[in-house]
Amino acid sequence: MSIITTDELTKRYPGVTALDRLTVSIEPGVVGLVGANGAGKSTLLKILLGLNDATSGQATMLGLDVAAEGPQIRGRVGYMPEHDCLPADVSATEFVVHMARMSGLPSSAARERTADTLRHVGLYEERYRPIGGYSTGMRQRVKLAQALVHDPELVLLDEPTNGLDPAGRDEMLALIRRVHTDFGISVLVTSHLLGELERICDHVVVIDAGVLLRSSSTADFTRATQQLAVEVTAEADAVARTLTEAGLKVGRDANLLLVELAGDATYDVVRDAVAQLGQGLVRLEPRRHRIAEVFEGGARDAAAV
Repeated sequence: MSIITTDELTKRYPGVTALDRLTVSIEPGVVGLVGANGAGKSTLLKILLGLNDATSGQATMLGLDVAAEGPQIRGRVGYMPEHDCLPADVSATEFVVHMARMSGLPSSAARERTADTLRHVGLYEERYRPIGGYSTGMRQRVKLAQALVHDPELVLLDEPTNGLDPAGRDEMLALIRRVHTDFGISVLVTSHLLGELERICDHVVVIDAGVLLRSSSTADFTRATQQLAVEVTAEADAVARTLTEAGLKVGRDANLLLVELAGDATYDVVRDAVAQLGQGLVRLEPRRHRIAEVFEGGARDAAAV
């Protein structure tokens, strides 16, 4: 059963259409909602939570009507907002216990769940320190903890890696994946960083200016192309010339050579060309599509119109 459905969902502000007849169905798992800043991601989450009204159209979450059953939805769903919203003068334990109590947990259960959740997000040793002294990464983990503490069926995470350095992003992404694999909680996570979601999501929904561009499994997004990605130790231009002289079509993507695949013999031609030039072969593999290409294709289609 779909955990989220939208049907012609539209949200208009004066002079701006944030969502434009968005129709999509989202299954359980880890699902990425991808779009540039201003694409309508946060607007969609707030409508799904019943915090904002749609201009027209319908949506359901966990089988509940978002327009009429907001309180019931919020009791079964966790939400990690994009912006900083944490009180500086209380500890992580105090704050997360408070959020657990607001979700209906008794005091003893709230404290037990808080300890377990803060341990899961890596804040157990720091749980009694005031949040005002936390780093950005620690504050993001507190926001994740409060979204998980009441054991929801689904969590909505709005740009959870914002402000994090590369190591912090990797740690947060690993935590998000574990939310589903370890606890069976479905996740809808938004990001404008395309590569992040390729790594952790089962399914990706791409929107641009409130319009659905594509919704499909990550495997479909990143399926193999009819090209080989070739990386050599040096003199890529010389390798490209040799391959072109051998009758192959060769392109470039940064430090990679993109060689059109003309049967299995193409692998042998590339290997022999690199060896002939006395170079090392760093990479020789089928090139895979990137989610970014969906946006590039959409931009080309818009320009053509």
